[in-house]
Amino acid sequence: AVVSTQSTGEITWLQALFFELFGTMFLVLVVFATIDVRRGHEQSYLQPFAIGLAILVIHIWLIPYTNCAINPVRGTVWDIVAGTSKNQTFIFLFAPLLGGAVAVPLYNLFFK
Repeated sequence: AVVSTQSTGEITWLQALFFELFGTMFLVLVVFATIDVRRGHEQSYLQPFAIGLAILVIHIWLIPYTNCAINPVRGTVWDIVAGTSKNQTFIFLFAPLLGGAVAVPLYNLFFK
């Protein structure tokens, strides 16, 4: 399929799970760090730029290995529509959710 979120086969499912979890965690940390008013940041045009740059970096890093889901809906819907659901679909459903869940306490730990 042209559109797929299945891993490329160069890495194991556990590595794909870690990559997707880490990518989502990085994105959530960047979003929290750029919009948290407690850190003294005023609203500016650089906030969306920082978030977009983080998404670009994550995609450049993950696309060669996992086709970069970092979003549970994107990771699941394309597999269903394209009929490419394999045993890896759980990675692209749960890794972003876990990454977001890990990012919240990490952010509170380091930036509070």
